[in-house]
Amino acid sequence: MISSADVESYSRDGVVVVRNAFDHSWIEALRQGIEDNIARPSERGRIWDRDAEGRSCFYDSQVWRQIDAYKDFVLNSPSAEIAGRLMGSASVNFFFDAIFVRTPGAQFRTPWHQDEPYWSVEGFDTCSIWMPLVAVEKKSALEFVRGSHLWTQKFRQTNFGALTNDPRDQVEYRDDGTVEFPDIEATREQYDIVSWEMNPGDCVAFNARIIHGGSGNLSEGRDLKVFNTQWLGDDVRVVFREEGMDPDHSAVMAEYGLSPGDRPGTELYPQVWAAA
Repeated sequence: MISSADVESYSRDGVVVVRNAFDHSWIEALRQGIEDNIARPSERGRIWDRDAEGRSCFYDSQVWRQIDAYKDFVLNSPSAEIAGRLMGSASVNFFFDAIFVRTPGAQFRTPWHQDEPYWSVEGFDTCSIWMPLVAVEKKSALEFVRGSHLWTQKFRQTNFGALTNDPRDQVEYRDDGTVEFPDIEATREQYDIVSWEMNPGDCVAFNARIIHGGSGNLSEGRDLKVFNTQWLGDDVRVVFREEGMDPDHSAVMAEYGLSPGDRPGTELYPQVWAAA
């Protein structure tokens, strides 16, 4: 499934689309899992971006141990191997799941950001697998600034709490050498921005350091259901960030005996794949 060209693209660009990565049975199982999830959200579940017409986005994360379809996908689908082969890692640990369900016609765009600065881990060998469960138009897909995972400048990330008005999303930045995030949307022509039209079974795999955003701007009558999984490769280690933001895992990591500098593990972050 993963070619040498895919591996080269992932290393160079920080993102690659993988066509027909998952068969129909995985799609149907996750669709049912999402319906169960919406009916019984976890304590991390919430509604984002509700507009005057009632259009909104349902979000939940770290639900894989409560919903059987999610757990089966994490442990038994091709995801871990896809991530491992793209990263060139000897082994792959699961990090967490994130669910996004946008109602038909929703227009809210996720702001440009990087993922790693919000996480309780740090390392280059990361892979997120963004997997839509419905057909996605190119204008509604996640967008990426190709090659930005290799930039060395550290940016002050978006405070999502200012957008969601949820205290769990607040982040307090320190004077840590970061600079203001570039206004990519206002200067799109200056960047190499890529996205793809996608069908159920396709996925986009991307490095946690790549700048990305979007996945809004839905056509009338078109919804969006995405199951997103995060995978950790060889060089990733635990780090507790003072600024904090969901999904801040520092408290539960400490509860399970993990400390800064440790390799993620335990039943929370199981190793799911290893190279032969």
